[in-house]
Amino acid sequence: MPKPYPFLVTLDGPAGVGKSTLAKSVAGYFNLAYLDTGAMFRALALRLGQGAWDWTSQQLQASLLDLVFCLSGEGPNTELSLCGTPVGEEIRSERVGLWASHLGQRTEIRSFLKTVQKAIGRETSLVAEGRDMGTVVFPHAGCKIFLDASPRERARRRWLQLQDMGQTVDINQLTLDLQQRDEQDRNRPIAPLCPAEDAFLIDTTPLTIDQVEQLVRETVSSHFARR
Repeated sequence: MPKPYPFLVTLDGPAGVGKSTLAKSVAGYFNLAYLDTGAMFRALALRLGQGAWDWTSQQLQASLLDLVFCLSGEGPNTELSLCGTPVGEEIRSERVGLWASHLGQRTEIRSFLKTVQKAIGRETSLVAEGRDMGTVVFPHAGCKIFLDASPRERARRRWLQLQDMGQTVDINQLTLDLQQRDEQDRNRPIAPLCPAEDAFLIDTTPLTIDQVEQLVRETVSSHFARR
C-alpha cells in the first residue's frame, strides 16, 4: 500500500498573534504533528549568536552545514530538536526573537530552513505555523489560515504570556518591538509576511482564544472533509 500523502495545515500571521498556542491545540485535536517554524529561526539565532545576520554568505553557509532539525510526536507533545538537543524556552526571550527577525532577512537562512521544512512536510502530516508557510514553504497545503490582530492587542497578549513565564517587560516597549518586527517581516524582499490568496483570514483582535480556536477547527475540518 502506498503511504498516504501528508495532510498539511498552514497557520501564518505576525508576531504575537497567538499562532503557537492555536497550532499546538489544533494539531492535538486532529492528531497531527506541530511544526513551529518560528522556533527554528529562534533556535538558529541563539545558536549562531548576536550579529550572525551580518556574516558573509560563506560564513553563514558554513555554519549551517552540520545543523540538523528533527521533529517527533504530535500536538502539544511534538518535540523539535536541533542537533539532538530539544529546543526549549531559552529561545523565547524578546532579544532572541529580534535576532531571529534580523536573521530571517538572509537568503541563506531562509533557503536552509525552507529545505528542512519541506522535507518534514513530505513525510509528516502537520500543522505548520510561521510567516510564509502558506505562500512559500507549503503553497499546496490542504488548508491555509492567516491570523492577524492589532499591534497593541498582540503586545498585551505577549505581555501576559511573558508575565506567566516570570519575565517583566514594558508593554509600550513591547508594542514598539512588535511594530519593528512587523515592518521587517512585511517589507522584506524575500518571502514577505502576507496571506496566501486562498487562505482563510481571521482578525483575532476582538475574539477570545476559544472563539479563534473554534473558527480554526471548523476551517480545518471542512478541508479534511474534502480530502
